Amino acid sequence: MKNLLIELLVEELPPKSLRKLGEAFGKALADRLAAVHALCSGEEKLRVFASPRRLGVLIGNVLEKAEDKTEEIRLMPIKVGLDMDGNATPALLKKLASLGLTEEVMPTLRLDENSIYLDRKREGATLSEGLQESLEYALEQLPIAKVMTYQLDDGWENVKFVRPGHGLIALHGSDIVPVSVLGLNSGRTTEGHRFESKRKSIEIRDAESYENQMEQEGAVIPCFSKRRSEIERQLIEAANKEGLKPIDDPALLDEVTALVERPNVLAGRFDKAFLEVPQECLILTMKANQKYFPLLDRNGKLTDQFLIVSNISPEDPSLVVSGNERVVRPRLSDAKFFFDQDRKKSLASRVESLRKVVYHNKLGSLGERIERIWTIAQAIGLALGGEALSSKAAEAAMLSKADLVTDMVGEFPELQGIMGRYYALHDGHSPEIAFAIEDHYRPRFSGDDLPRNETGTAVALADKLEALYGLFSIGQTPTGDKDPYALRRQALGIVRILMENGITVGLDELLAMASNAFPDGKVVAEVANFIRERLSGLLKDQGYSPQEIDSVLALEPQVLSEIPERLQAVREFMKLPEAQSLAAANKRVSNILKKAEESPRAFDPELLREQAEKELHAKIESVMPVADKRYAEGDYIASLMVLAELKEAVDSFFDKVMVNVEDGALRINRLALLGRLREGMNKVADISRLAA
Repeated sequence: MKNLLIELLVEELPPKSLRKLGEAFGKALADRLAAVHALCSGEEKLRVFASPRRLGVLIGNVLEKAEDKTEEIRLMPIKVGLDMDGNATPALLKKLASLGLTEEVMPTLRLDENSIYLDRKREGATLSEGLQESLEYALEQLPIAKVMTYQLDDGWENVKFVRPGHGLIALHGSDIVPVSVLGLNSGRTTEGHRFESKRKSIEIRDAESYENQMEQEGAVIPCFSKRRSEIERQLIEAANKEGLKPIDDPALLDEVTALVERPNVLAGRFDKAFLEVPQECLILTMKANQKYFPLLDRNGKLTDQFLIVSNISPEDPSLVVSGNERVVRPRLSDAKFFFDQDRKKSLASRVESLRKVVYHNKLGSLGERIERIWTIAQAIGLALGGEALSSKAAEAAMLSKADLVTDMVGEFPELQGIMGRYYALHDGHSPEIAFAIEDHYRPRFSGDDLPRNETGTAVALADKLEALYGLFSIGQTPTGDKDPYALRRQALGIVRILMENGITVGLDELLAMASNAFPDGKVVAEVANFIRERLSGLLKDQGYSPQEIDSVLALEPQVLSEIPERLQAVREFMKLPEAQSLAAANKRVSNILKKAEESPRAFDPELLREQAEKELHAKIESVMPVADKRYAEGDYIASLMVLAELKEAVDSFFDKVMVNVEDGALRINRLALLGRLREGMNKVADISRLAA
């Protein structure tokens, strides 16, 4: 039992997927060796290596040969395999022959009451056999978006892989395991850093020494997470020297980690004149095009300094720094040019240009979409804050997409909305309108901030409702894992805004506003169901149980901001000792009323006969007004808690009163009494859904 090292040396791998490739390769290889070939336990240490030019894995305690196993093979029923004298039938002999056996094995066969069995020893796989199959399997399973086809050195055979391969290491301890993939035969040599390795070829002594040898001799940190931590350490150290902080961007950090083998962080500067350009533009330019880490001051404001993660460590880094400073200047100049040019035209003057931009061939241009958003935003603004808010929402909605036809957003689509804010302020619009233009895209992803003001809230809801309603109306609904228009995200955004901002306008009312912006209103129910499905998923993620969620959403509450309080009330109610009994009784009531053939009529107290039904009526009369009062005040917990007083009367009713009696008037009156009970109990949530 020794450690196993695998390293595949290749040309530079795609940086944005390197981390995923490394983890997938290591896990697939280890799992296959354990599950299929029993060469390791699958619970041993696993260290994954992923650098720009290599994928590797170190697996602990791997066997040279798996243990032999005895497998039980059921051959056939005794009555089919043996004749009356206990001799093999032709059917049994044929079965044995198919397994490469003869009649000579008959004495070793095992019988039970019904069947004939063969116990056959199966030799465990050798590491060479198991690793060969596992390597091929692991490479096939890699999440590669696009493969390359390249020719091997023999000039005849073609191989498909993410990048051309140049070397393969397979060491079990210090022994080479003979395997081959991608036209490469295994050995113990690899290459280090392209420029800083101590020698061109590095001979790995054994599996355990690989990482240390690569770092010391090859000038390569092969472990992705270790290299990432080293970059992060150097970034913070370099920033602290200037009293600044690097921009926090985990995705950029991952990408840079995938671009260098031995990181060396250096500091550069650019002309302070560029700081007149919005910092979002400069930051995005430096991150997206150059992979730099801009430096911010303690207030989060961009400075004229940035950090470079270099792949070389020269004695004099000034040439590297000056080269990067020279390269970044034209990038920043482009951003400044776009910003200056864009401000020569107002946002309002750009709105007409949106009519020339196709939104969807069945839904018209962006200009037509803006008109629908404008209509919906006005209505939402009126519902949320009257005429004043409606007017501001209409103004922000009309300008909300105008920055899409600016040069800056054309170059950097990620800046949509952000540039709208800057240009709106430049044009003299109020900060409220400007922030609403930026915020109407919010929330853009899970955990993102919500719009910062009421105007932004109204336009954000209008934008998302228009997208949902419009695309649903032409049949563009999400299917399976396909959601090309991100409608699930739009629906979640609506849910979060309504719930977290305490909005009291009902969901159906909002959907009616959306439908008014379209010629026909056919998909309101479909969109409502879609939004409620996203709501249910969000509540599960927040830790509520399916039973709690079902009980509240069964009532289809219109005001989504009330739902957290209803759920909390249900949770508190379920702690009561009477809760399960009341839930079960409520379920029984629901079933009785569901099966009843008579139409409901007004309840008549004069028709009460049994003492138990009189007591239940009296209890309803005393308890329900209190519960209703608490409900009207929004105190949902108190409203549910007071229902505990009904338990004894409800239990007694079902013990002593027959509902479905032959007397029609009496039966209908008792059903009406139960209807009043159910209606009173199920205002906060459908209690019957809580029954065990």
